[in-house]
Amino acid sequence: MGIWKLRLSMAGTLALIIGLSTLVFTVVLSLAGVFDYLTLGILIVTINIAQWLFAPYLVDAMYKVHPLPESENPQLHQAVTSLSQKSGISKPKLMLSHIPLPNAFAYGSPIAGNRVAVTEGLLKNLNEGEVEAVIGHELGHLKHRDVQVMMALSMLPALFTYMGYVFLFQGQGSRRSEGGSGAIFGIAFIAFSWVLNFFILYLSRLREYYADRHGASVVENGAQKLSSGLAKIVNSTQRSRSPKGEKQNL
Repeated sequence: MGIWKLRLSMAGTLALIIGLSTLVFTVVLSLAGVFDYLTLGILIVTINIAQWLFAPYLVDAMYKVHPLPESENPQLHQAVTSLSQKSGISKPKLMLSHIPLPNAFAYGSPIAGNRVAVTEGLLKNLNEGEVEAVIGHELGHLKHRDVQVMMALSMLPALFTYMGYVFLFQGQGSRRSEGGSGAIFGIAFIAFSWVLNFFILYLSRLREYYADRHGASVVENGAQKLSSGLAKIVNSTQRSRSPKGEKQNL
């Protein structure tokens, strides 16, 4: 997919998500009590923002992540510094996860700062060039602010789902005619949240392609190295999911 086609696809999908959400919000606020639903919206947004701000600490605990001292792997730190400069961003905190599966991920928040974590499995199974290409991909996520964009968009399905259940529960306690319309609204909002999730997943995939392009652009022969690195990650993951004792076809 060409770079401009990719950018236009992302922009169009983002506009569609925001446009549909705005349309439904307008209908909701015009048919129901504005202040009740406004309060509900503020509450859900506040919860999601708090989750985003403190999520990095939860990620560190779940995936056994800790800062990787430069003295333990100066070569990797130097590579991240160089790739960050090429990406036009500040060097993120380099983290290490004690997980045998090869993987890397970018995350962070204004409180925790930007972070890039690599697993022990990644450093063990991929060569130096492949590791750099994978890290370049993760730096692309930070450069494109994917964490912030996807966090903001993830609020929308949660908001509509919660609103749907509110309508359903309110409908059960109302008169038959009003309760029937409330149930219809509730089911419609829950269904709409599923539609939004589809577009958000599609946008997430587009942004993965965008990060792939970035990783390929900041590393020499980056496309080839990223492709071979990702293939090793996929193969290792598939082997880990195979039943114990199952023979692998070589």
